[in-house]
Amino acid sequence: MSNATQTGPDDLIRPFQIDPFALRGRLVRLGPVLDQVVSQHGYPEPVAIMLGEAMALAALLAGALKYEGIFTLQTKGDGPIGLLVADVTSAGAVRGYAQFDSEALERAGNAGHSVPRLLGAGYLAFTVDQGEHTERYQGIVELEGATLAECAHHYFRQSEQIEAGIRVGAKRHPEGWRAGAVMIQRLPDEGGTESEQTEEASDDGWRRALVLLGTCSDTELTDPTLGSDALLFRLFHEEGVRVYPAQPLEARCRCSRQRIEEVLSSLPPEDLDHLAVEGKVGVTCEFCSTEYSFSEAEVAALKGRAG
Repeated sequence: MSNATQTGPDDLIRPFQIDPFALRGRLVRLGPVLDQVVSQHGYPEPVAIMLGEAMALAALLAGALKYEGIFTLQTKGDGPIGLLVADVTSAGAVRGYAQFDSEALERAGNAGHSVPRLLGAGYLAFTVDQGEHTERYQGIVELEGATLAECAHHYFRQSEQIEAGIRVGAKRHPEGWRAGAVMIQRLPDEGGTESEQTEEASDDGWRRALVLLGTCSDTELTDPTLGSDALLFRLFHEEGVRVYPAQPLEARCRCSRQRIEEVLSSLPPEDLDHLAVEGKVGVTCEFCSTEYSFSEAEVAALKGRAG
């Protein structure tokens, strides 16, 4: 293992390459970032696991892209967890939230954390937003598979025509909630110069890498005592793994009083009246649970701006 300095196990995207077949990969580890998001909302365990996996998967896929802006992963379905949203900025700011039906979640019981049971039928969407003067990219695929990783596999098979292997897991440890994700990708030979023997060796290497990836457990993915480089070495040392500098991640919401004011001032005055309680308007950020309160005088000023 070479080309990088060992870092701690938490809150990072670590690019790597498996030699000699030039298979590209990313490893994501979330610790305090995920625990902060879950703690802000007090999510039940099944919701926390699904959101943790969604946040790790969002960081994993964002780390494989070259973009300046926001990468968003969203699921919407008819199950107990109706909505999952996780986004990552190109600077490494992560946030996420979930909407769920408590009664439906209780009826679902504790028979596992599968996508069909918790998310139901619906879709998985990936969005890259690089600002108002650029075209927004979005990919959508049905929720097909038992896990979010399998749903992402389905997306790659249907949309990207790129072979990929993905493992995602989330778990509560004594230290708090943690999540991890690993992806390896086999990119097409654009030059078309591989000999039959080289292609066969490449196929064998790809299959071996997938088998090794499949041995990675949720415990290993989330173990706070197992560093990111140590995990990659444990998985792929027989093949030869080369790691590159990691991108740090942090929990940071983009909400602000100014942003909320801009949204409220864009509403018709009658909508503001509908939102008001005793003349005051309160708004709670779905991502970080920060509460913003606007007095009667401030609401009147917002109406004036709307007019």
